[in-house]
Amino acid sequence: MRRRKFIGLLGGAAVAWPLAARAQQDARIRRIGMLWATSEDDPVGQTRQTAFLQGLQQLGWIDGRNVRIDARWVAGNPANARPYAAELVALAPDVILAIGGAVVGPLLQVTRTVPVIFTLAVDPVGSGFIDGLSRPGGNTTGFMLFDYSLSGKWLALLKEIAPGVT
Repeated sequence: MRRRKFIGLLGGAAVAWPLAARAQQDARIRRIGMLWATSEDDPVGQTRQTAFLQGLQQLGWIDGRNVRIDARWVAGNPANARPYAAELVALAPDVILAIGGAVVGPLLQVTRTVPVIFTLAVDPVGSGFIDGLSRPGGNTTGFMLFDYSLSGKWLALLKEIAPGVT
């Protein structure tokens, strides 16, 4: 009986050990920089920020506990973009989220090492933010506002709905 108990104990420890190791988190607080093209009081921006924070929280990342979020708001003034980008990079974030295509260029002028994730960019390849859609390259990746190949589909749909339109 002792042998069976010992093997059972050893097997249980072997199963539980990876789970316990996975449950331990790095004591280091991660840092996320956010550079917004809009103003801080913009209702759409506030809604997006709330959704982002809720998504992080669902994944176990709580602002102030295991992640620190530093946000800067350009407020539609292009002159603010580069100083705020430099300020965020100086804080040494693990990643920077760029909301709005207008703030990506100034961010890339300031850093080519900190990972930058952009949203709402109109033409990231044409703007020089990334090398290509399938392989962005560098430290930048993100989401386009819409794919230009859809434009042709929109015209085809319009022609199907209203064949007389020229």
